Amino acid sequence: MGILDGKNIVVTGVLTDASLAFGVAQLAQQEGANVVLTGAGRGLSITQRTARKLVKPAPVVEFDVTVDAHTQSARDEVKQHLGVVDGVLHSIGFAPAACLGDDFMSASWADVSVAMQISAYSLKTLAESFVPLMTNGGSIVGLDFDNTVAWPAYNWMGVAKSALESTNRYLAKALGAKQIRCNLIAAGPIRTMAAKSIPTFGSFEDVWGERAPLGWNVNDSNCVARSCVAMLSDWFPATTGEIVHVDGGFHAMGA
Repeated sequence: MGILDGKNIVVTGVLTDASLAFGVAQLAQQEGANVVLTGAGRGLSITQRTARKLVKPAPVVEFDVTVDAHTQSARDEVKQHLGVVDGVLHSIGFAPAACLGDDFMSASWADVSVAMQISAYSLKTLAESFVPLMTNGGSIVGLDFDNTVAWPAYNWMGVAKSALESTNRYLAKALGAKQIRCNLIAAGPIRTMAAKSIPTFGSFEDVWGERAPLGWNVNDSNCVARSCVAMLSDWFPATTGEIVHVDGGFHAMGA
């Protein structure tokens, strides 16, 4: 018997089996959950192929968070597969190349607005879509990268993460009466396709393991998956609006 036994979970952000979200989906199934994945755009077919690699092949629903009509269509499809929803994983993030790198000042609002909509506002979009199916309460969990400081080359994606953190708090306030918890997992750096898009990602790798008191393995996302699954379960019934750091303790250390 697993901690998600009989739970219905929607997982976004699975592209390949190296995705953080894939690890969450896999472990959620192992812990007894029924899982539906979402995919978008040109990556939809890749998500569909990757879904077949899970312990139990999962259905994939199209959901592009920039397409208003998908808010309703994704809800309708998920309802057909699951009926009710108990948990949602937000693992969606994107910033145009101009938003990352050495020059913070070079990004236009057109670039920044894309990063903000896909990486931060999308948490509200997912809630808008799936909260009507969360009739028994539940949990929304988002993957984060703690933005209490300015990181090298992270630039406007960092600003978007700050917006994500604030959005999480306001959703926790708005959805608490429905017994829906909203929390973020602030993960340390893991080698994923998303990480490859960040210039100087290697600089994070170099210092993280040295400064994190528990150490850190950039090739092992299991600790992140386990934390997400725990937050999706009923084991944190009074925790909401929180950012849980899963980074080996790096965030708590000084220079």
